[in-house]
Parts: sequence; structure tokens; C-alpha cells
Amino acid sequence: MRSRGPNKGVDFAPPAAPKSIAFGGDSRAQKRGAEDDRSEKAEVEIIRQRYMGADMNVSTFSALKKRRRTTEKKFNFEWNAEEDTTPDYNPIYNNRAEVNFFGRGRLGGFDQQAADAAARKYAEALQSRDTVAGAARAQEILEMERKRKEESGRMAIDKHWSEKKLEHMRERDWRIFKEDFNISTKGGGIPNPMRNWKESGLPRKLLEIIDQVGYVDPSPIQRAAIPIALQNRDLIGVAVTGSGKTAAFLLPLLVYIAELPRLDEDDMRRNNGPYAIILAPTRELAQQIEIEAKKFATPLGFTVVSIVGGHSIEEQAYNLRNGAEIIIATPGRLVDCIDRRIIVLEQCCYVIMDEADRMIDLGFEEPVNKILDALPVSNEKPDSEAAEDGRAMSRHLGGKDRYRQTMMYTATMPAAVERIARKYLRRPAIVTIGNVGEAVDTVEQRVEFVAGEDKRKKRLNEILSSGEFRPPIIVFVNIKRNCDAVARDIKSMGFSSVTLHGSKTQEQREAALQSVRDGKTDVLVATDLAGRGIDVPDVSLVVNFNMATNIESYTHRIGRTGRAGKSGVAITFLGNEDNDVLYDLKQMLMKSSISRVPEELRKHEAAQQKRGAGLAGGDKMKGGKSAGDESGGFGGKGGGGW
Repeated sequence: MRSRGPNKGVDFAPPAAPKSIAFGGDSRAQKRGAEDDRSEKAEVEIIRQRYMGADMNVSTFSALKKRRRTTEKKFNFEWNAEEDTTPDYNPIYNNRAEVNFFGRGRLGGFDQQAADAAARKYAEALQSRDTVAGAARAQEILEMERKRKEESGRMAIDKHWSEKKLEHMRERDWRIFKEDFNISTKGGGIPNPMRNWKESGLPRKLLEIIDQVGYVDPSPIQRAAIPIALQNRDLIGVAVTGSGKTAAFLLPLLVYIAELPRLDEDDMRRNNGPYAIILAPTRELAQQIEIEAKKFATPLGFTVVSIVGGHSIEEQAYNLRNGAEIIIATPGRLVDCIDRRIIVLEQCCYVIMDEADRMIDLGFEEPVNKILDALPVSNEKPDSEAAEDGRAMSRHLGGKDRYRQTMMYTATMPAAVERIARKYLRRPAIVTIGNVGEAVDTVEQRVEFVAGEDKRKKRLNEILSSGEFRPPIIVFVNIKRNCDAVARDIKSMGFSSVTLHGSKTQEQREAALQSVRDGKTDVLVATDLAGRGIDVPDVSLVVNFNMATNIESYTHRIGRTGRAGKSGVAITFLGNEDNDVLYDLKQMLMKSSISRVPEELRKHEAAQQKRGAGLAGGDKMKGGKSAGDESGGFGGKGGGGW
């Protein structure tokens, strides 16, 4: 920079800064700039490698890194035949032994007949050589051979359980036995089922009666329940209708009371009430049980009396004048007799509830509780493990009375039935035949979507006229006012028919059932009143003109056919009003081995999932109302046909 001062022409410049200071400042600035550049480049490189990966052209070799030796020989996994150290020829492997059966099914070259013949030949040689010592030795050899054969038979697993002796049955055999008869049990100390009547443990006199009645082979529920009941155990039997439940509880009952003092020999005991009571939901079922009970009880000298509605209570009191070991009753009428002091339960020690779920459906929970509360407490079982011990349960109390035994038979297990079981049964054994709520496999179930009364009547005519089914036939409707209308239509088709519903008197009901049993009538038209407990022999067909309001009622309806091991058919007409039960119906058909689910039901919207709890509850209430309305006095305290 130049400036003009007082002396013109002379340039003036400011003094220069020291050299050392100027150079030092530039050096520090350059260093900082270089460091910033390197830091920025390093950061960019890190970011680039993170997102784009490392540069493959840049070597990652480090002299400090330990390198794997590249001269090692790689292991060869391939098989080289030259390295085989096994011998070229091994007779054990090259010549496999052939199994010799000798034509009699014995493996391993063992022939039972040849072994028996050799043992006999050796024994005969010993006996001929020495008549004294040789004979003893020969007998010893034959005895050893017999024991060996017996042990071989006991240990054999190729024999079916039906070919084995009882003492040779093993756990595996019992498991197969239960699977064959679809038996499942729950509880402690449960004995094995019985394979036949001879192994049942029943008295000889009772076995003779069973043979006279014509019982050839026990049913599954009888096989499982009778051995348990003979141990004085409380029992819950879950089985479908028509499975032989009546004999399953009657036979152990007769064995029980046979060891008690006879009522006809003691006036005091005669007035103290029965030894056993059997509760049934309907008067028809009670009378049916009475008929079966008298087959076994009368030859043994026991008295059986039924107490049901529809008959004069004075007449029934007269029948009890000489006492009765067994009383069969409906809950409503029995409560009335207890209130009037016609019957006392001071010495009752055996209680059976048949079709307990139906009793609850008909509103009998309160009467049942009242009856069970009226039983003596002196013979009540303890709620302990001792209740699962058969020998402990057989112990006498006070030298004369044993623990009370309570049994419950049902086809389904609703909550109310479980409440009664928990309150009055002590550590019960639970026997289930099949699956709860399922129909027996002897019933072929067919369903058809038929809308409208006229179309259903036409279809019913086609079924009855087809000649495929022989009388007797049962047709179910939901409400009693339809019974007479459907019966008239059936008569117009050329078939005889009678009706059974709640508005009929007891005499009319008995006459209608007897007419069907005697073969005088072809078709019985009934409501759900006849759906439980009515045993009409050889029913070939059940027609649900109206589908039941719930699957439980449906199960018991179709249980009127296919009874006692015989086959039967159930045909059900469906409509839009049955949407609430289509899902359960489809599930039942799918579980049946002889039934088929039609395509229309399989694809139906209402059959895809179960209805909601709220709706289902409403349906049950509606169904309960229908049952009570239909019964014409069968529900509540007046139940049992007052």
C-alpha cells in the first residue's frame, strides 16, 4: 500500500509482521484442515461400507491375523470299496435262516405237537424201564411239560382275550377288551370288567334266572358296571338308551338286599319302608323298570311296587301294606307319599336314579333333592378314600346295616346332574360307554330338508309305503296338538296308528303302548313324553316329523330303535326353524360310523359353527317350556304323571 506524505514522490509502506509468526499460523491451519478432511473421508467410508458393503478390490489381509493352513488334506467323505475291512463272505449274513412254521403257526422252528410227543415218548420209556422210580419220574416230566405249556399260554400275546383264561388276562388284554366295547372308566380302585356272565361274580340262583330270561351276553354297560356295583361303590353310568342299563343296576341291587333280613319275617322292618328306591322321570319308564325287576326279584322272593301318577294313591298304599323291598317311583308321586307318611325311608340303603338328565329336564331337581335329603344319615358313606375301597364299603354298620349305595344312570351330563352327583354320591366310579351324548352305532341316521307340513306328510307316506320298514314305527312331533292330526293322516295312508302325549290319561297311555307292543298297531305318534324310557321291542324306524329342540332330546328319540344290539333307522325332517341345532346334528352324524352327512347339511350356514351362549340359553328355556307344557302336569312337583 502506498501513501503520499509531506515529501512527495516518496512511497510509504507499513511495517511487515515477523516471519516466524506468519509461517506458524499457516502450518496449524493446514494441519487442522487435513485432519478434518481425513475424519470426513473416514466417516464417509464407514457409512459407505455400512450400506454398500466393503470394497472387494481392497485386500483385507493382515499380517497379524492368524491364517488357516492351506496345505492340510481335506477329509474325503466318499466311500472307497478298497477300505472295506469286513470279510467278503459271512454265512450269518449271506444265508439268512428261513422261518419254519411246521404248518401250525409256530415261529423259530418250535413245534408244540412234536415237543408233546417227545415228552410222552420219554415218559413211557422211563416207565417201562422202571415201574416204580421210572413211573414217578415220568409223571414229574409230564407235569413239568403241562406247567410249561400253561405258562406259555399265559405269556402268549398272539391270543385274543376271548381265548384266554381269566387268570391269564394281562393289563394289555384288559385294555384291548375295553377298546372293543368302547368302555372308559374314571375313579380309583375300579375292578376289571366281566367278560361273560360266569365271571360276573353273581350268585348261582341269579345266573339261572338270567339264563331263563334269555340274556346270552352282557352288554358293554353291564360288563363294566356290575363288577363295580358288586363292590358297594357309588356309580355314575353314562350310556345311551337301549344299552341294557336296567339290568346293570337291578342285578347288583338284588345281590345287595339278598343279604339283608327279609321284610316278610319282621313286622317292624316291614313298616320302616323299602330297602331300595329307583327313581324314574316318567310313569311309563317306571312301569317298564317294574316289569324287568319282577323277572329277577319275584323268583328270589322280593316284592316290587311302583308308585306313579295316574293311579289312585289309596290303591298304591294298599299295595304297600305288606311292605316292599324295592319301590320304583316318579319323583313327584314319591314326594307326595313321603309328605303323607305313606312311605318312610328309615331303612333305605340303596338308591338308583335312572335317566337323571331327563328328570332334570322335566323340572324334578327339587323333588329329587327332597327325596335324597329324607334318607337316613346313619348309613351315609364317608367322603374319603375309603369310599373307593370295595371291601371297606361292604363293611356292616351296627352289625346289620351297610353303607348306603347310590347309583346314577344318564345319557348326558348337564350341570344340574353334576350338582346332584357332587352332593349325594361319594367318590363315585364313572363308567362311560361310547361318547357322551352320542347315539349308538346300531342306528343309521338320515336327515332330509323338507319344508312345509304338506310336503312332510307326502314324504312320510312315501317312507311308510316303501315296504323297507316293518311295524312297529314311532313318529315324533314337537307339540301334542299335532299328534292327532298326523295320526289321522297316517290312517288315511292305510296304516293303523295311536297317539301318546300329555293330555292322555294313564289308562289311555297304557292301552296305546300295549297295542303297539302286541302288534295290533303299526305306528305310534308321540311327543317327547315317549322319547325317554319307552321300551317298545323291535322298532325298525323312528321318524322325527319335527326335529327336536335340542340335541339331547334328539338322541333319546332315536334311541327308541336299534336297541339291544339290533339295527334301526332314524329319519329326520329339517326346516328353517331347526337352525339352532344343525351344528350339533352335523357333529353327531360325523361321529357315527354308519351315518352320512348330506351335502345340504354340510354346507348349511347354520351348521358351520355352534350358536352363541345367549341364543342357546334361550333355546333351552324354550325347549324346557315346551317339555313342561307338553307334559300336561309332568313337570315340577306334580311330575311323574300326577
